[in-house]
Amino acid sequence: MTKLLATKKSKLIPRVGRSITIGDKKIAIFETSTGAVYALEDYCSLTQSPILEGIVSGEFLYEPMREYKISLVTGAIQEPDEGQVTIYPVEISGDDIYLEV
Repeated sequence: MTKLLATKKSKLIPRVGRSITIGDKKIAIFETSTGAVYALEDYCSLTQSPILEGIVSGEFLYEPMREYKISLVTGAIQEPDEGQVTIYPVEISGDDIYLEV
């Protein structure tokens, strides 16, 4: 995995997704209301659609099409549904957000 500069933390709005593209990967970055930052593949395998417009609540994202509950920490789609969204490790240095892709 390679660590790449993705965006600036100052460009994030808490609980609102920010879309970035690294190579051929579309990634959604979310900041929670507590300031934690998570990066997930901007694609839900269950709905075959982007997750960027989902609603953040705590450490979970509610997928916008059918409101599947996705863990921002692990990428696991929560019961009673099942599945997995790819997550990317995040490192913050000052205002810079780096992702391992």
